[in-house]
Amino acid sequence: MADANRRDVLKATAVAGTIAAAPAMAQTATPVLDDPQNKFTTAPFPEQRQKWPALQRDMKPVPDSGERSYRGSGRLRGRKALVTGGDSGIGRAAVIAFAREGADVAINYYPTEEPDAQDVAKLLRAEGHKIVLLPGDLTDEKFCTKLIADANRQLGGLDILVNNAAYQQSKASIADITHEQFDRTMKTNVYAMFWLTKAAVPLMKPGSSIINTASVNSVNPGEELLDYATTKGAIAIFTKGLAKQLGKKGIRVNGVAPGPVWTPLQVAGGQLPGKMGEFGQDTPLGRAGQPGELASLYVTLADPGSSFTSGSIFGANGGTGAI
Repeated sequence: MADANRRDVLKATAVAGTIAAAPAMAQTATPVLDDPQNKFTTAPFPEQRQKWPALQRDMKPVPDSGERSYRGSGRLRGRKALVTGGDSGIGRAAVIAFAREGADVAINYYPTEEPDAQDVAKLLRAEGHKIVLLPGDLTDEKFCTKLIADANRQLGGLDILVNNAAYQQSKASIADITHEQFDRTMKTNVYAMFWLTKAAVPLMKPGSSIINTASVNSVNPGEELLDYATTKGAIAIFTKGLAKQLGKKGIRVNGVAPGPVWTPLQVAGGQLPGKMGEFGQDTPLGRAGQPGELASLYVTLADPGSSFTSGSIFGANGGTGAI
């Protein structure tokens, strides 16, 4: 009996010693830090053009949406998300992150973007994630209403809505902006957000999250992006106003406001001719952002751990301080 008691004391002492040593061991671990200045390419992007809406797979270099780098930890397990413009760029980064955090995800995209959509769906389905593809034109109100219904039905619910899809065409002068361009920019960026959100809210339970993609142009408009910047200002105000309405329903509404990020928008008319090489070069970090660098913002805003965060816009602009 004495020997047994002695063994118990020795075991307890060993365990206590291990617990006491743990903080010291953690403190001596060397952190892995990436210098944000050179984490991704700093080289000027080559001049290139694609027919709208462009394909990410054909860009040079191909944007990094976190395909190989994003690692999930179950933060969104069991959630049901719809991401517009989810085939490429920032939307694709959100889709990858949501899926790897445990959410089932529906992706909306323009029909000609099918190759990009199939690429990301194949990647995530191979990892065992549920991905639903719902192509269509967001400038059509009936389609927007149907999109919400289809996402809700195929996912078995809807508690995350990311209004991300956008139309952007650079023009040096207001004289160069046609009625057709202005109308399409407004319908894609603002009307669709309104239609989709209006249809989604009745289906969303307390704890749900709406995330809108605004822009640095919301507060610091580029002179060549007059119509696009106008819509992004509207998105920021819509986000803040809607958050006040939906707080009473337990639904949070927030926005992400990217600066210069390398996405298909840029090669499909988003930059003036001859200006591609300057894109993102004037940020304090000395480069444009990559879509994958914004993924964690979308995850955080959807995560229930951010339960007191609503009506806020979060910038990701390489240090310009615009938002």
